[in-house]
Amino acid sequence: MDWFVESTWKTVLAFAAVLLYARLLGKEQISQLTFYDYVTGITFGNLAGQLAFSEDNRVFEHFWILTLFVGIAYFLAYATTKNRPLRKLIEGEPTIVIHNGKILEQNMKKMRYNMENLLTQLREKDIFRISEVEYAILETNGVLSVLPKSQHRPLTPGDLSLPTDYQGLSSEIIVDGVVIYPNLEQNELDEQWLIRELRRRGINSPQEVFYASLESDGNLYIDIRKDNLEHPVDVTDSRLPK
Repeated sequence: MDWFVESTWKTVLAFAAVLLYARLLGKEQISQLTFYDYVTGITFGNLAGQLAFSEDNRVFEHFWILTLFVGIAYFLAYATTKNRPLRKLIEGEPTIVIHNGKILEQNMKKMRYNMENLLTQLREKDIFRISEVEYAILETNGVLSVLPKSQHRPLTPGDLSLPTDYQGLSSEIIVDGVVIYPNLEQNELDEQWLIRELRRRGINSPQEVFYASLESDGNLYIDIRKDNLEHPVDVTDSRLPK
């Protein structure tokens, strides 16, 4: 059973170190990755794997290497927030690949970015004609930002000088039958108001509600656990005759 105990505590140590250090490095490691984030993420995982599978006499050596690597990454992350030239050097800069409907081949060549990638990312933005693009910029995280020409942009209320109502974020009131009291207080409401609203809709208890949120216009959206749909839509093939 020695192997079981040994592998267990090393795996727990590696998992705890990865969780702690990933939180220390921040959300960049789980967002759209830049080249720098990609490299650090792979190295981070590799070092954690070596820690989990290392021999007893090298566990703390691998743990120190992992800690040192995280320290360097953390320092660079802090330094790049203070130093713009360093940030550009490490993370790179956005690159224009289309200007006024013209493809900038030289910029694409420098990044080894091909036409298939460009056309795919344009289609993901619902752009099927390069001539309709004013600017297309390849960001440092690989995402293509596209500005269509003005005559090809969809109309907005602002274009027609139409007034619009404010739309803010919804506030969670009930999640899986549990009332979120801080959000009630934040909106200057109380439990009595919530009970009245629920009973007005034929709901006796918050436990019957799967999700409820207060929208910015003051309306309370409620989804109960039992939907009672007479004809639910099934988009799978599971009910087709064999």
